[in-house]
Amino acid sequence: MERRGPADRSAYKLFRTLTTRWADNDIYGHMNNVIHYSLFDTAVNGLLIERGVLDIHGGERIFLVVETGCRYFAEIAFPDVVDAGIRVARLGGSSVRYEVGLFRHGERAAAAEGFFIHVQVDRATRRPVPVGEETRRVLERLSIG
Repeated sequence: MERRGPADRSAYKLFRTLTTRWADNDIYGHMNNVIHYSLFDTAVNGLLIERGVLDIHGGERIFLVVETGCRYFAEIAFPDVVDAGIRVARLGGSSVRYEVGLFRHGERAAAAEGFFIHVQVDRATRRPVPVGEETRRVLERLSIG
């Protein structure tokens, strides 16, 4: 089975610029793999907070990550600036699958591409709840399907 190459920037609906930190580099001189997941989370949750559909401190509904994955194509290292491309691949009743491409600033091909699935839950019970209409409108604008 042949491995698919990295996506181009045009495959993503929206971009958020993130910075790397000194502590992100590992012993091999590039960004440690766990940092990629942190950037995915930061890009998506930052977007949801900015759009007013996620209140991390007092909202009745929150999102929990239930599945993640990442493929790596090129190294990223401090002090790189990263453009995180975001798209929604699937929007369900209570869940959403985000796909995120991490691009070294200005580069056309993704250095890494990943996904994660959020389930919206009641903050108190941690039981799934339907994605609210305002949240759904925000996510539909990012949908590729």
